[in-house]
Amino acid sequence: MKNEYTIATRAALRAGEAILEVYSEEDLEIETKADETPLTRADKMAHRIIREALEETGIPVLSEEGREIPYEERRGWEQFWMVDPLDGTKEFIKRNGEFTVNIALIEKGRTEFGVVFAPWINELFVGLPGMGSYRCVNKKHFHQPLDYLIQFSEKLPLEQEDAQGLFRVVASRSHFNRETELYIHFLELEGKKVSLVSRGSSLKLCMVATGEADVYPRMGPTMEWDTAAAHAVVKATGKNVCRFDTGEELEYNKEDLHNPFFLTR
Repeated sequence: MKNEYTIATRAALRAGEAILEVYSEEDLEIETKADETPLTRADKMAHRIIREALEETGIPVLSEEGREIPYEERRGWEQFWMVDPLDGTKEFIKRNGEFTVNIALIEKGRTEFGVVFAPWINELFVGLPGMGSYRCVNKKHFHQPLDYLIQFSEKLPLEQEDAQGLFRVVASRSHFNRETELYIHFLELEGKKVSLVSRGSSLKLCMVATGEADVYPRMGPTMEWDTAAAHAVVKATGKNVCRFDTGEELEYNKEDLHNPFFLTR
């Protein structure tokens, strides 16, 4: 197994621990970025920890909280890290616990490896090319080498209780729009008995990877760093994240880093 995978996993864990230190404080030092999204001291700390850890790999890093890298500079990257140091900053501010640290390794525009760590709820997800995806919830194994850690993890998808004929659709609590409503109506016209489920941040994609949901339609704005890591987790289970309009797998390192509408299934 590539040593880079263990480095990235440990970076996500250390960033998550730093985030929890801020989470317990009264003042989160909230700022507003140019795009009107919130930024906290936890975002900055996590970014710094991950950037310094990944320097060891010699692979370039594209992070939500890093400097803006012109497309002319990154367009030739064959391989790079895609990082969201704190995915779900709004959930973090609301203190509902559903925020994650996301690190993905992108190769030739495709996500290959991903780690998603939800520190408040102690869930660690990894997607390994050719080996599958895993969820670890036992903290005492978190900092072990990755090939050891996965021996004490649950392979995805998990065994699920009988869904009793329900078709489980992940619906974002904050982005339930007309397009999503129409897609769900289409499923119902097909005869599916739709049940809506939800979690915050990239945990929504992970619900499809675990088998807790059947599909996650996202008909609203997202960025590449929002999806890349959890996409790798989904992909290693044999499922995928694909464009809604063409059915093609999501690509990364585009000139415009916004994702198109997509389906995870």
